[in-house]
Amino acid sequence: MTNLSHGEELVEINGVELCLETFGNPAHPAILFIDGAAASMLWWEDELCERLAGGGRYVIRYDNRDTGRSTSYPPGRPGYAYTDFAADALGILDALKIERAHVVARSMSGGVGLLIGVDHPERVESLTFVSTSTGGDGLPPSSAELASTVPAEPDPADSAAVVDYVVASAKAYSGGSPYFDENAMRALVERDVARARDIEATLVNHYAMSFDGSARDFASIKVPTLVVHGDHDPVFPLPHGQALRNAIPGATLLTLEGAGHDLPKPLWNVFVPALLQHTKGA
Repeated sequence: MTNLSHGEELVEINGVELCLETFGNPAHPAILFIDGAAASMLWWEDELCERLAGGGRYVIRYDNRDTGRSTSYPPGRPGYAYTDFAADALGILDALKIERAHVVARSMSGGVGLLIGVDHPERVESLTFVSTSTGGDGLPPSSAELASTVPAEPDPADSAAVVDYVVASAKAYSGGSPYFDENAMRALVERDVARARDIEATLVNHYAMSFDGSARDFASIKVPTLVVHGDHDPVFPLPHGQALRNAIPGATLLTLEGAGHDLPKPLWNVFVPALLQHTKGA
């Protein structure tokens, strides 16, 4: 491992460098956060991780390939497939010598959680899916307003324009949530853009990768599962979360009232106790 500032470490996993950070006592039950498209680990915010660590959990977050300080690839030419993301998550656990973890997967990485849960159940204590979907037929599409409110992509060489773009996109993805805090979002995005190896690759590569091999049956999940979904989500409207709950045996649904395709800080007092309860084990 290579130690960086702010408690971050670079770890060589599956032939690439992944940047990770941990919070809390390694002897406590482990929660592994996996984020979605174009999102570095910073989107699992510091205070959220600290609150969970304060509740007796060992919290792990990391930069997926092409985000943050992890390995980046030429823009438009990601050298990986979706299944590599699942292998990377398991590699993070191996590097930290963690046999089993509570896996929390958000948005695009819901399928990564599915892959791990079905193919490697021996590594998973529980699953939590946040703002994601089964992708099944008959579910409502993204809101009609979303396409018109997400701005055009910026010049990646113009950092200020990139920050404006990501902040505006996050506001659109909040679905009109009363909890969207533009100042806090801008501070997060400025930090995120500043630490990215290649922000152009971050903006495009996850959408360009192959999703081959990612199809699994949610009904095959056997571990305790929590589904968390905002009732303002414009990307995956609430019926997506309800369908996910229905597809997984024994799953429960936590609906976050007023949340969009996000996890706003005012609702952490709902989310954190629910996740602590879900991950307390026997």
